[in-house]
Amino acid sequence: ANARPVPGVGSGQFPAWHPSGKTIAYTQFADDGSQVLVRDLVAGTARRVSFAAGSNFTPTFSPNGRTVVFASGVDGTDLWAVSLDGSDGPMRVTVGRGSENTSPSFSPDGRRIAFASGRLGRPEIYITDADGANPQWLTTTGFGDQSYRSDPSWAPDGRHVAFQTQVEGRFQVATINLRDLSVKQHTIEGINEQPSWAPDARHLVITSDRSGTRQLWVLDTESGRLRQLTQGATARQGAWSPRLATAP
Repeated sequence: ANARPVPGVGSGQFPAWHPSGKTIAYTQFADDGSQVLVRDLVAGTARRVSFAAGSNFTPTFSPNGRTVVFASGVDGTDLWAVSLDGSDGPMRVTVGRGSENTSPSFSPDGRRIAFASGRLGRPEIYITDADGANPQWLTTTGFGDQSYRSDPSWAPDGRHVAFQTQVEGRFQVATINLRDLSVKQHTIEGINEQPSWAPDARHLVITSDRSGTRQLWVLDTESGRLRQLTQGATARQGAWSPRLATAP
């Protein structure tokens, strides 16, 4: 219910919510590349936070709301952190050496970041400290086609990371338990991708074409039930907001 466009965004993609629920970050595409912007949903103002030409996309906010992390680069991409108040210059988080490093997602305590990286020659999910130290390959288990795992989303309770993985050539949504690294596949029918956790750490919003076109669906990770959320025109890249006292 209550679907409405965000004024001034235009060709925006990869939306991400600020923890306050009053601001979003997103990518805007232009002829000379893409840039990351932060928009105040109350004031209706926006400002660019990316600092370089080329590709800048998949932003996310730190849990304390002070930092935005996004992928940036020309020949390959790395993750960069930028303070929203301008107190610190851009900090490089990953060193991918020409590989694509994208889709950052913070742990609830803000100490670590899950992200997708092609440093092995194929996209896999990694975890690193927020300052870039101690990168670790997360999706090491023999699950799916072992050729494409991306779009991680760290659960608000810190226990799981959701991601998309190829199974028999099609994207499906799965979660990995961070305690024992066990993987659970949650979808089978159609193509299912781009998971984003609800604040309850039980439900995910995903993109699925099971109805014939790409639409947003809500997935209950415990019962397996799915509910279609959008109708009509193609919808994708859902981002679940934090708990809101009032609508922005």
